[in-house]
Amino acid sequence: MSAALELVDEQGADALSMRSLAQRLGSGTATLYRHFANRAELVAMVVDTMIGEVTFDASATWDDACTSFAQNMFEALGRHGNAARLLIGQVPLGPNAVHQRELLLAVLLDSGFAPQTAAHIYATVSRYILGFAMQVAGSTTAEQHDAEVSAAFHRLDPARYPATVAVADELPVPLAAEFSFGLRLMMAGLTATRSQ
Repeated sequence: MSAALELVDEQGADALSMRSLAQRLGSGTATLYRHFANRAELVAMVVDTMIGEVTFDASATWDDACTSFAQNMFEALGRHGNAARLLIGQVPLGPNAVHQRELLLAVLLDSGFAPQTAAHIYATVSRYILGFAMQVAGSTTAEQHDAEVSAAFHRLDPARYPATVAVADELPVPLAAEFSFGLRLMMAGLTATRSQ
């Protein structure tokens, strides 16, 4: 599956097909159809291969486990930016995904969260990761774009936009920093809700 993931990394999610993978492997498509019934099964295995790169400490506290899972998944999707599109509209059910989901849900349940809350936490964190990963994948020239946006904020009239000008040195916030900040807020909110 590493060849299929490399193909997605290099050429994008839409380039993944039985034919393109067979060409990369130097085999025929009939050979691949012995292993995968269709493109959807191939995509599922590519996604699961990428998810298999993600590790986190399931013996940590629930918030540290969630944070570690989220950061490591975000980094994996950063390494395989084109793979994020493959996750849209599907729930990963490969062995790596099922194993990770089980570990994180067990941490949440063992920490006293009700089943419904644990499921919601897992789903929300997963969607949060994917949303940011899609933005990172779409911003290939982030540094240049950020410099242009920053310059535009600095050119604003301070009489009309005093608040924006006051924070112009901090804008735009890099996506990785925004991801980490939002994740900390999410964990703090869950902690506060849990203690009520």
